[in-house]
Amino acid sequence: MRMQVSRFFSVCLTVCTLAGVAQSPDFNPRFAVEWGSNAVGLKVVEQYDRERLFRSRLDEAGNPVTGERARPLQTLIWYPAEKGSQSSMTAGDYLALAATEMSFGNPQTTPSGKYWAGTLGTRVTEAMHSVRDAKPLARKYPVIIYSPSFSSIAWENADLCEYLASFGYVVIAAPGMGVNTRESTHDLEDAEAQAADVSFLIGFAHSLPDTDMTRIAVMGFSWGGLADVLAAAHDDRIDALVSLDGSERYFPGIVKASGYADPEKMKIPLIYFEEADQSVESEDQITSRFHSGGPSVLNAWEHGDLFTARMLGMFHPAFYSFSYRHSRLWQNEVPNNLQIADYDYNDCLLQFSWVMRYTRAFFDGYLKNDSAALAMLKTSPTVNGVPKHSMSMRFRAATNVIAKPDPSSR
Repeated sequence: MRMQVSRFFSVCLTVCTLAGVAQSPDFNPRFAVEWGSNAVGLKVVEQYDRERLFRSRLDEAGNPVTGERARPLQTLIWYPAEKGSQSSMTAGDYLALAATEMSFGNPQTTPSGKYWAGTLGTRVTEAMHSVRDAKPLARKYPVIIYSPSFSSIAWENADLCEYLASFGYVVIAAPGMGVNTRESTHDLEDAEAQAADVSFLIGFAHSLPDTDMTRIAVMGFSWGGLADVLAAAHDDRIDALVSLDGSERYFPGIVKASGYADPEKMKIPLIYFEEADQSVESEDQITSRFHSGGPSVLNAWEHGDLFTARMLGMFHPAFYSFSYRHSRLWQNEVPNNLQIADYDYNDCLLQFSWVMRYTRAFFDGYLKNDSAALAMLKTSPTVNGVPKHSMSMRFRAATNVIAKPDPSSR
C-alpha cells in the first residue's frame, strides 16, 4: 500500500516543507501540489434558466421591468485543453467577471467586484493556470459541479477547479444566488434555489462535447455544501459529493425542513473536510439562530461511504482558495477571533494544499475507479506524507447499500 500511495501522489516533501516554513505571507499563494499533465482552459457562458423567473414584472417603484426576467447564470467551465502559447488568466481577469454576473455584456460595478478589488490590490496581476477559450482536448471527462458559498462568486475556488481540470475533469460553476436576488438569505428557499442551479448545470453539461455524463459529482464550500446535499437528494445523476466545511453540518434543521433530503437514505460517497475548532457552543448558536432540531447529517450518512477529514489548523474561510489572496482576512481578522492555536497563514496554505490533493484522490477513486486513490484515502495521513498535526481522517464504510441504476440508462 505504501508503494501505491507513493506512486499516486509523487509527493515532493521539499516543496511541502518549504510551504510550511514560518514567513511573512505575500498573499500570492503557491499551493504545495503537483499539477496534472493537461493544460487548462476556461470558458465563460452567459445563459439563463428560462424555467425560473428571477426578476418580477414590476420593480420596487412599481415600474414595468424591461429586458430578460429569467434566472441569469454566468457559467464558468474549466476543462482539459491543448497546450498553446496564449497567456493564462490572472486573478484580475477572474475579478472582472464579477462586473457582468447579472448584466451579461454590460459591465457594472457590483458589491462583490468592489469588495474583491479592494482586497486583491496589486495581486490582480498574479498569473493563474487556465487559458481563456483554449481548445479542448478531444476526449470525454467526468463532470464536477462546484457550488460556491453564501452569495459568493463562481470563482472563489478557482485554483482548486483549475487543479482538478489539469487531472482530467470538467468543472462547472455559477454564482451563489437567492431565489430572486443576487444575495442569498439563510433559509430553505434560497438553499433550494442554489440546489436547482446544480441540476441545471448538470443538464447544461450534456451540451458540452468533452463531458462523460455517466460520471458526475458535486463539490461545494460552506452554503454550497448544503445546496449540494439538497441537489443530490433530488438528482440521482450525482455519483459523489465533496463538502468543504459545508453548511449541512451547521444547519441540519434546514436539511430536515426540506422534507425530502434524508441523509439516512443517501447512498453516494461523501468526503467532508471540516475545520478543527468549531465548538459545540458555536454550533448551538448557529442552529438556534436559523433552523434547530435537525439530526446530524454526518452521523446519519450510513448508506454511503463517508470520509471525515479534520483540518487541524484551518478556520472556515480558509477552505476557498481565493481567501489566500485576501490580505485583510489574514492581517486583521485572524489574530482576533479566527486563528486556531498558533496555526498561521502558511500552515493553512499547506493544509489547503492537502485538501486539494485529497479532493482529487476522492474523485479519482469514485469517478475513475482508481484503486490506488481509494487506498490512499483509507491510509493514515502521515503515511501519505501529510505533516503531523495537520489533519485527521475517519472512514466509515457504507452499510446495506442498494445498487444505483445503470449509468448508461441516463
